[in-house]
Amino acid sequence: MDGTIRVACVQAEPVIFDRLATIAKLRTLAGEAASNGAHLALVPETFVPVYPSNRWARELAHGSEGAKVWARLAQESVELPDAGLEDAVREAGIWVAVGVNERERGTLYNSLLIYAPDGTLALHHRKLVPTNHERLVWGPGDGRGLETIDIGGARAGGLICWENLMPLARFALYETGVEIYLAPTADDTESWLDSTRHIARESRAFVVSCCVYQRASSYPDDIPIVAGDDLLGRGGSAILSPGGDYLAGPLWDEEGIIYADLEPSTLYAGRQRFDPAGHYHRPDVLSLKRH
Repeated sequence: MDGTIRVACVQAEPVIFDRLATIAKLRTLAGEAASNGAHLALVPETFVPVYPSNRWARELAHGSEGAKVWARLAQESVELPDAGLEDAVREAGIWVAVGVNERERGTLYNSLLIYAPDGTLALHHRKLVPTNHERLVWGPGDGRGLETIDIGGARAGGLICWENLMPLARFALYETGVEIYLAPTADDTESWLDSTRHIARESRAFVVSCCVYQRASSYPDDIPIVAGDDLLGRGGSAILSPGGDYLAGPLWDEEGIIYADLEPSTLYAGRQRFDPAGHYHRPDVLSLKRH
């Protein structure tokens, strides 16, 4: 890591089930982050066009009516390459990591896309294992993107939601030199933050955890949602130091952008005693086999 890098963690609600309007909102949010000096901005898991909350995704198992909801999600999902996403990032002129529902032929995937400031797609990762009700929505990922990329002064990479609980997936990032660890998620619990604090300490990297925020009242009227609190995702986004301390957040129950200036001295000081893929690793005893 060469110098101080400002990151933005964008906790925002999509324009639900509307791809083009959500990308337009992303354009505005990325522009705001850029105007506040961010080098990199992260938005939540499947921001485009919505994270499938279990309060409505259960309907996908219910015959023809569920198929209609899935079809609507599929029609509003992203097919790569997506010129709208590329243009939105190019206009902001910063690195942007965005979660999308990705459509390839008849299958949807939960994907993390990292775009360079010129709009080039620099990293493409699909969630390895959809969790619980998510298996009604997405296919399993193919293992691409389990690596880090140079974002200009630091190496960044990420995992999506509960695949961050997979030790070997984490180590795939560690051994490719992760310094800014991206963890977009829909888990809005305190226990998730416990996990991110552990990951920060284990990776000795900065962790940017961006969480889903969405309200039932923002959904189209024809999407069946189980009755309950208006908040389907209350956020909890945070930015953590390599020691597991909060640099910003957690932000609860509202939209907002949180920022932190990441200092290389903090990163290197944290690795003096523990470096999981360096001096505290025993590749002669333990190794990760990639396929």
